[in-house]
Amino acid sequence: MLDTLTKDLQQHRALSDEAITAAISDLVSESIAPETKADFLAALATKGETVEEIAAFAVELRKLSIQPEIDETVRQSELLDVCGTGGDRLNTFNISTCVAIIAASAGIHVAKHGNRAITSQCGSSEVLEALGISVDLGPTEAAQMLRDHHFAFFFAPKYHPAFKHIAPARKLCAERGTRTIFNFMGPLLNPARPTAQLVGVPRPEYCEPIARVLQRLGVRRGMVVCGRMPTGVEGSNEVAHLDEISTLDVTQFAEFYQDRGFHTSEFGASMFPLQPGTLRDLVGGDRHANAAIIRNILNNTDRGPRRDAVQLNTAAALFVAGRAKSIFDGWEITAQLLDSGCAEHKLASLAAASH
Repeated sequence: MLDTLTKDLQQHRALSDEAITAAISDLVSESIAPETKADFLAALATKGETVEEIAAFAVELRKLSIQPEIDETVRQSELLDVCGTGGDRLNTFNISTCVAIIAASAGIHVAKHGNRAITSQCGSSEVLEALGISVDLGPTEAAQMLRDHHFAFFFAPKYHPAFKHIAPARKLCAERGTRTIFNFMGPLLNPARPTAQLVGVPRPEYCEPIARVLQRLGVRRGMVVCGRMPTGVEGSNEVAHLDEISTLDVTQFAEFYQDRGFHTSEFGASMFPLQPGTLRDLVGGDRHANAAIIRNILNNTDRGPRRDAVQLNTAAALFVAGRAKSIFDGWEITAQLLDSGCAEHKLASLAAASH
């Protein structure tokens, strides 16, 4: 089936829902060669994935995931995820992971979905481990952690076992320099099924389609962001983009509320009381270096550009989760959470609960 669908894609024909169901059946099969899978994924990327195709892939892949039983009291509130798709290759520290911890300290239930590092030195799971927080929880333990401590990490390989049969094809595509639809999938496959999501993407043209996919998947409140850097990637004349809100230049975004429509726009960093900074200020390192950066932000030792980046992204997360009336309101609430020691205490309590 994949060979036939690959030929269709090469003719720029969109895939039907039925074709996608068949394609995923082949992609997760051990009997189909990785080269055949890689050719299909490359042809789909070359054609360009539509909103309908991405959403259909997500729906079918969700059916293959292990779903935890989330407590009803958690379900009655907004359940937030904050993550980027990765792929900006700017090697910033783990901004969204720090944001997630602060959001949990505000009383929001945060279901963080993530994996090991792929395009950076340190992924969310590595830095959380370095901070002393459990990342290898099973469905029951993760659901309890989420209920009792307002935060749980859902380690992607543990909840998506079918992906092990797709990994060789993705590796082949990476070796060929070809991205695949799976570059978008991480934020769309959170097994906890969050109701509110702040998602970062590495290119501004991805904001609207990924937001529309989230909306189709039933997310109630969502914002997809891409921040521009004032200078290009080192050694290149290309404009650099960050899969976070930028404190250095403008950020493009697409947002929606299920009952209040869809909106795209941009806002500038100059709207907030930010300190002067550069991309170099936001660059991270290995898991231990990034854990130290996060600790220093949470304990108020670091009050410079790194804190600004975390504060602005947390402000948006609080807004998306309904904890703040606006991003400006979220900015003030985040400052209070940090200055009061509430966020630092949350980190300590999560580490204690993990042991």
